[in-house]
Amino acid sequence: MPRGTLEVVLISAKGIDDNDFLYAGSKPQWNESFLFTVSDSASELNLKIMDKDNFSQDDCLGVATIHLDPVFEAGSIPETAYKVVKDEEYCGEIKVALTFTVEKNEEQDYAEPEESYGGWKESSGEF
Repeated sequence: MPRGTLEVVLISAKGIDDNDFLYAGSKPQWNESFLFTVSDSASELNLKIMDKDNFSQDDCLGVATIHLDPVFEAGSIPETAYKVVKDEEYCGEIKVALTFTVEKNEEQDYAEPEESYGGWKESSGEF
């Protein structure tokens, strides 16, 4: 697995159960970006969708699992809907866009310097 930075853009969700009377609805919109450092062993992204409760513990509304191999290969995945499941049952979807930037190591950045002769390249001798 490559190492690098994964940008996750949480766009929206739909079909998520409205667990509490005061919950913001079953179609939240976020459009927020998050950056994560990806290690060699990362193969999937697990998103846990929670509601926000003011006077009690927040509730888990479901989980979405996103396999990262496609974004490692392509570099980016446009806005895509992923299934949200709870207790192994479908309970909605979440839209996410992904971008992966490979970590450059020093060996990749090293290039042989071009030979130079006092700031001038050697001429062919033809005038």
